[in-house]
Amino acid sequence: MASIFSKIVSGEIPCHKVAESVDFLAFLDVNPVAKGHTLVIPKQEIDYIFDLSDELYIGLLLFAKKVAPAIEAVVPCKRIGVSVFGLEVPHTHVHLIPLNTMADMDFGTKMHVPSEDLAQLAEAIHQKVNLDA
Repeated sequence: MASIFSKIVSGEIPCHKVAESVDFLAFLDVNPVAKGHTLVIPKQEIDYIFDLSDELYIGLLLFAKKVAPAIEAVVPCKRIGVSVFGLEVPHTHVHLIPLNTMADMDFGTKMHVPSEDLAQLAEAIHQKVNLDA
């Protein structure tokens, strides 16, 4: 059965897209732990990050590296935190989270953000992404 992220990739489920390439997709988490919390995924459904081919693994991290400065440009923060858990959805995903304190990485605390606000934030971040860099 396709993961929720595969359904997002196929367009069956909408998302607040931040960036996209042939192989990767970045979109806002609908239950963020901080404003700007972004998920970066390979479009190919592979459950465990260390099961990715070397090429896909490196590509995923390089794609995330291009998305992070765009988040930082839109959401004031000290830095962008990176986390990979891989348990909540059986599809490799990297969390990019704007951080001002370590408490900003508390996955036990989720925010409710109206869809309209997520859409505006996604567009603002999208405008700052430079995939050619």
